[in-house]
Amino acid sequence: MTTTTTIETRSVDDHGELMHADDATAQLCLSLVRLEAALSTRGLGLASVSQVRIHAIEPRTASELVELVLERFGTVATTPVVAWVGCARLDPPGTLVRLAADVPADRPTGRPAGPPTRRPADAPTHRPADPPNRRTDMNPSLTDTSTLRAAGAVHLPGDPGYEAATMPWNLAVVQRPAAVAIPRSADEVARVVAAATALGLRIAPQGTGHGAAALAARPLDDAVLVRMHEFTGVTVDPVARTARVLGGTLWRDVVAAAAPHGLAALHGSAGDVAVAGYALGGGLSFYGRAHGLASSHVRAVELVTADGTIVRASADERPELLWALRGGGGGSFGVVVAVELDLIPVADVVAGMLLWDLSRGPEVARAWSRWTAGLPESATTSLRFMRFPPDPAMPPFLRGRSLVVVDGAILEDDEGAAELLAPLRALDPEIDTFARIPAAGLVDVHMDPPGPVPAVSDHALLAELPDAAIDALVGVAGPGVEIPLMFAELRHLGGALARPADGALARLDGAYALFAASPAPTPEMAAAGTEATSAVAAALSPWSTGGAFLNFADREVAVASAFGADDWERLVEVRREVDPDGVFAAAHPIEG
Repeated sequence: MTTTTTIETRSVDDHGELMHADDATAQLCLSLVRLEAALSTRGLGLASVSQVRIHAIEPRTASELVELVLERFGTVATTPVVAWVGCARLDPPGTLVRLAADVPADRPTGRPAGPPTRRPADAPTHRPADPPNRRTDMNPSLTDTSTLRAAGAVHLPGDPGYEAATMPWNLAVVQRPAAVAIPRSADEVARVVAAATALGLRIAPQGTGHGAAALAARPLDDAVLVRMHEFTGVTVDPVARTARVLGGTLWRDVVAAAAPHGLAALHGSAGDVAVAGYALGGGLSFYGRAHGLASSHVRAVELVTADGTIVRASADERPELLWALRGGGGGSFGVVVAVELDLIPVADVVAGMLLWDLSRGPEVARAWSRWTAGLPESATTSLRFMRFPPDPAMPPFLRGRSLVVVDGAILEDDEGAAELLAPLRALDPEIDTFARIPAAGLVDVHMDPPGPVPAVSDHALLAELPDAAIDALVGVAGPGVEIPLMFAELRHLGGALARPADGALARLDGAYALFAASPAPTPEMAAAGTEATSAVAAALSPWSTGGAFLNFADREVAVASAFGADDWERLVEVRREVDPDGVFAAAHPIEG
């Protein structure tokens, strides 16, 4: 069995004093110099490193920092696995980056070590059968790339920016497309699509890549990955209560733009998720039981279709396409360049969390289940069994602990919210942060990772949550269970989420949504995490509706199971009309 040792380096001088305070790039470069020096003292070289973890604070620098590391290791025969780990803070103050490098202890100097660059444990080794509407005349070989390069910012394999450009938010996923484009305008998207299709290539649209695993599970060697993260912007109309959001915009920017007008959006639990993928895939918000799915609040969509044309779908223009995009996702129909959303008049909200040690998990989970059964639609909450690593960058109340957490939002006055929360507060939580906060603060309540992480996950929709289901959850994820699980979460559904709306995803069929995730910084941990999250979903399967929720589906699923039978047939027909040749490759394709 191969054993490893970890070398940690920081941007410090020979006396241990921090250098380059508040300059992440400079700190990374000095950390790399320190790493090479530490390797040299052990008689090792860069080729001995099997994995590098970049611990960093600012998520917006992730791609740049990873590219710098890959560039430095590009001088040796073997590239290590490179993972970006988001941290709330690093010591000493002023530190923005530190490196941790794993070196196989039993490998001689210079011997190639480690797996290929960021390749997941379950990466496919064969090409699945072509779907019924998949083009069969595609030619993945690029003999003439001039027209594609001329279309915009395009990187091909071997280009210096290719590795960073293909890296999704989920760092456990490897994407190897024929090319990757990073457009900065709708016209540039149109040029890229036209050039790619002229070369016989497919198009794979992507925002942040939170759910990239399902897309990467299929070959992309005949596709151009269109990453939208540099095409961003928000315009709010406070009178109409709408926001026009450009294709790669993140929710944190929409929340910030709406807040000065006393408005809020049906955003998810993390601010660094792209609006388009979340909203068109359904969108489950802490406002959901009162206001429904985010997809039901999509007023219009602009997208580039397979012939390079920019089209608009609204109630007045191509209403059937708008219906399909509301819950059917955008990736099967085109590259989304703008979304118009209805906003809600919420300036502040009672929100927060209640926290107990995981030893209280069975008691709290049963109480939460009974409590949710009688809640008004104004309250949307979740319950999580959570396990945190002993990372010094984490707050002390989380570091190395196993916890049960209830969090969410309540659209009531202070007195009404306090009355609703009383049964849970009677359980004497260790921490209680529920209070009236500005609506913009709701995006931080769920404590999602502040930046890209490597992870695997599984999910299910549950018809009910009786005591037997709680027992099953406790049995696989509760106190005393040794399992490589980051969290197992239950979200309360019902209310407006269950009422039919005008869209392909008309409603969520279920009383609760289950979502389980595990860290996957190495192929071995990815395999163990896949087994752990699958075990959680399997334990709750007796209460499953059998349906999928595509926002939560990071793995490949039976896409049709997310929709009613009639809606699925209608959705497939719209796909055939809009993209008859199957040019677009989606994480969860509409095919049939």
